[in-house]
Amino acid sequence: MRFFRSFLFLLLIGYTGAAFGAKVDTLAIPSAAMHKTYRANVVLPNAYTKQKKASFPVLYLLHGATGHYSDWLAKTPDKQLVHRLADQYNLIIVMPEGEEFAWYIDSPVNPGSQFETYITQEVIQKIDQTYRTVRDRKGRVITGLSMGGHGALYLSARHPDLYCAAGSMSGAVDISTARWRQNPEEAKRTSERFVPILGPVGATPETYLSKYMVLPLADQFKANGLPLIIDCGVDDFLIEPNRELHRRLVYNATPHEYTERPGAHTWEYWENSLPFHALFFAKILRANAVLVQ
Repeated sequence: MRFFRSFLFLLLIGYTGAAFGAKVDTLAIPSAAMHKTYRANVVLPNAYTKQKKASFPVLYLLHGATGHYSDWLAKTPDKQLVHRLADQYNLIIVMPEGEEFAWYIDSPVNPGSQFETYITQEVIQKIDQTYRTVRDRKGRVITGLSMGGHGALYLSARHPDLYCAAGSMSGAVDISTARWRQNPEEAKRTSERFVPILGPVGATPETYLSKYMVLPLADQFKANGLPLIIDCGVDDFLIEPNRELHRRLVYNATPHEYTERPGAHTWEYWENSLPFHALFFAKILRANAVLVQ
């Protein structure tokens, strides 16, 4: 009986070590562009502390609208999901702040909302200065959910020198559809939230959002040649713009992986989606010879 208890205790220790191998840092990242300091969660794989001379690739994982940097650790039903993926693929996973409705763009009207500059310059620079990273595009990938899916595709299209692959989960690839809701009052409120970052609609509403949409970037994706992974739930209110992006990428012969699965705009869906993205990126990073073995 004593042997059995000792054996069970050792098993539990091993299980706990496996479950909590990855380490989570909360890092303050100042922004000179916005004169603010934001925080980011950084998940370091267990191998990071064991392999002192190795440099690790980085997955930038963006949150959605109304969310914050801690969402991917706090809101997935499985609270160890990100930790396990970091350990499984020996990835540093960075979850930066993108504010509740900033869309990862540089606002033309609000100097306090410059998140394209923040993510692509200030966050990457701080992460590369703080950790042993692969300081090259061949070791960086980016994805996100909803607003973060828009952000990941938008930033990778505009900065192909920074990333070697990009993805989107339930992405708001046509940000005008962020206003489509069954409830007219909610739709009106959502529409009004664009004004602080883009200004009044003005006389040309048809071009109001187009400069910051992902859909018009289909030809840019082809020119850049970055591998893309895009998916959306069939019950998601954003399914149609994702299908339209897929059609445009097929039409212009841009290689990409596109998947529709059962699910809606929920954390259950994104928890199921993220491992597919991690696997997709791992294959590319392995081909780039930057994955730590």
